[in-house]
Amino acid sequence: MSYTEFIQSVAARPNVPPGQAEPITRATLETLAERITGGQARDLASQLPQELRGLVARPTEDPERFGLAEFLERVQSRAGVDRQVATDGARAVLDTLRESVRAKEYGDAVDQLPQEFWQLTGPRADRLQTRRVGT
Repeated sequence: MSYTEFIQSVAARPNVPPGQAEPITRATLETLAERITGGQARDLASQLPQELRGLVARPTEDPERFGLAEFLERVQSRAGVDRQVATDGARAVLDTLRESVRAKEYGDAVDQLPQEFWQLTGPRADRLQTRRVGT
């Protein structure tokens, strides 16, 4: 998937203002990279468009430990959007990520997140079911 296709996919999701798709994508990927191990972040980065790789690849191994509320606060702050747009946007970015990288890599990344992140990702990624609203 190219950079343009990735951003367009995020913008096409429900409740994502098209003009905010790029900053939300960048904020979400940067925040996700802080929450997963450096090795997993590099694995994800290798499958992303060149323009997004630097946001995800991390030089350190140890992830920061924070929950969903802090994740969304960071996305909100970085993207300069309100909380609801940050939430909808992060979900859109993770859905696009699921579609654009190998299932194993997505699953390995999501498995490093606390269960409360299922609100954004749906249940375990290796079961790649379409996420239903409210799960």
